[in-house]
Amino acid sequence: WLKAPPFPVAPAACHRLPVLLPGRSLWKTMGKVHGSLARAGKVKNQTPKVAKAEKKKVLTGRAKKRFVYNRRFVSVVKGGPKRGPNSNMK
Repeated sequence: WLKAPPFPVAPAACHRLPVLLPGRSLWKTMGKVHGSLARAGKVKNQTPKVAKAEKKKVLTGRAKKRFVYNRRFVSVVKGGPKRGPNSNMK
């Protein structure tokens, strides 16, 4: 049921085409899953559990628009290099 593709195949892509050998199924010739399922979740289970910290309530609606406007246009420092919104430099 595998036919030649109607377009020319580059030589570099030939190794990706499945090869049907006598007595073997199509899936045996393709790649394997990385790692066994016996080790699934190993890193998550050995990581220490840290309780979530309390956070400030997230602004919504008009209050958020007001906060963003003030941050972008009102409290802008003139002079010096332009900094991104996630910059920690003082």
